Amino acid sequence: MTNQIARVGIGYDIHRLVEGRRLILGGVDVPFEKGLEGHSDADVLCHSICDALLGAAALGDLGQHFPDDDPRYQDASSITMLRLVEDLLRQRGFRVRCVDATILAEAPKLAPFIDRIRARLAGALHVSIDCVSVKAKSHEGLGAIGAGQAIAAQAVCLLDLVKRGKNR
Repeated sequence: MTNQIARVGIGYDIHRLVEGRRLILGGVDVPFEKGLEGHSDADVLCHSICDALLGAAALGDLGQHFPDDDPRYQDASSITMLRLVEDLLRQRGFRVRCVDATILAEAPKLAPFIDRIRARLAGALHVSIDCVSVKAKSHEGLGAIGAGQAIAAQAVCLLDLVKRGKNR
């Protein structure tokens, strides 16, 4: 018989907007005059989801698995990192049930990209698109995000730990 135990995780990330970089959110290239600064592609959405997933499984955080001083991750694709995190979870007996995420950005307007982002994330997580929610909110001109200097994302997730036998 299989028992399922639910685990919840939360993640957050923020990166500065800079010129000369592509803006990647949820693995989707979003046309904009600035991109996010970081060691990898700086996809704050994927990073926040990775941290939520790793936290729910009590497996640390993104920096422990993909250190920013490791040259292997220079300009790395964060959607690939998300796939690797999902694979690590699966190996440990976890299954992603759902993800809910919010992107905090003053610009660009993200509504036209949300469905593509959800589909890309769902594919990386091996779940139905119905299990992935992505929303975009402005900061109403407040703080670094409101001033267009940064973009942040927060995410929560629900995992199932599928236990097999008495050894787990």
